[in-house]
Amino acid sequence: MKIALIAIAVVAVLILLIAGIGALLPQRHVVSRTAEFNSSAERIFPLIAGPQTWRTDLRESVQVPDASGRQRFRETDRSGESITYEVLESRPPRLHKIRIAEQNLPYGGTWIYQIEPQPAGCRLTITEEGEVYNPVFRFVSRFILGHTRTIDSHLGMLARALGEELKLRE
Repeated sequence: MKIALIAIAVVAVLILLIAGIGALLPQRHVVSRTAEFNSSAERIFPLIAGPQTWRTDLRESVQVPDASGRQRFRETDRSGESITYEVLESRPPRLHKIRIAEQNLPYGGTWIYQIEPQPAGCRLTITEEGEVYNPVFRFVSRFILGHTRTIDSHLGMLARALGEELKLRE
């Protein structure tokens, strides 16, 4: 019984410590990753701005009607979780900017895709202007998952869809 109480106390202290550290971290963050591709901006832009069927983490991505005329879409991942996004700006083949349109998530933010043509293809930079509201999730996002994990995953899936090696640029 005494060991069980000690174990519960240790877990409680650990959770409080994680929440405390998370509360000290900034709610907002900005991270970017850049990759170079042999493919042209004209080939890559429709993959980013259209249905992302090349993403292996998605079950589906569908357009969502919006009475105000905004372009919205909902992505459902393999576990069944859905998130609605709104296109803020799209200038083919160089810029595509989206934001999470949901208000009830523990996180939110904007992704900016910038494509720069290069002599032998293009350079794609994805910038996440994110917000993590829950202190525990903020700790996990910063120290365990890493803020660039999703960006890195997307760049890797895009490279595979294009039949290219991922070339991250530091």
